Amino acid sequence: MITANNITKQFGKLKALDQVSVSFRKGECIALLGPNGSGKTTLIKSLLGMVVPDKGDIYFNDKNIAGQWAHRSRIGYMPQIGRYPENMTIAQVIDMMKDIRKKDAAEIDEELIDRFGLPNIMHKKMRALSGGTTQKVSAALAFLFKPEALILDEPTAGLDPLSSEILKQKIIKEKQNGRLILITSHILSELDDMITEVFYMQEGKLLFHKKLSVLKEETGEIKLSKAIASIMSAQLI
Repeated sequence: MITANNITKQFGKLKALDQVSVSFRKGECIALLGPNGSGKTTLIKSLLGMVVPDKGDIYFNDKNIAGQWAHRSRIGYMPQIGRYPENMTIAQVIDMMKDIRKKDAAEIDEELIDRFGLPNIMHKKMRALSGGTTQKVSAALAFLFKPEALILDEPTAGLDPLSSEILKQKIIKEKQNGRLILITSHILSELDDMITEVFYMQEGKLLFHKKLSVLKEETGEIKLSKAIASIMSAQLI
């Protein structure tokens, strides 16, 4: 579904991506991991077409996205910090997005809107929302148009435990429905029940890309956090 070949991107003297190659398939939920400054955000923005690589090619469903924007409508994106017009209500933001995308009712997925209880506060303006409620709006918008792929940046940050569990179950459900889901998170304990693969970056390079089951088998660890710690400790020896 998404393939990148030898992606390189440099900002001044900083090489944010250094010949990164990836292949992400439908029905997988993949954790994009790495320390701050490892290149995760640049990779995400490259996949979305928001950053143009200096070298390399990116393909979405076997079509090169260079200079093309149509593939964006097939990706649901949840940013780490959602920014919306402050004077608009939740209802107005959702209606605006529906109007822009012009989808039929059958192509709309309002499950998260309902499960997060957003219909009860649709009249509230975005500037009055807490960080957690803004996250709920961002999550609902990411899934709203039944995208083929989802990119979720720190999706559970700021959510209360119940809302976090609701979102996790939605992610699992959509993975089972054949969607590709990419997640970045620093809370590794949140990922154990959701992900199938781990893509780990460091200093703009791919350090490893493994099935979660293989990663656990190789390290002898059950938890993702301990498996990652085991690999990184071995790198330092």
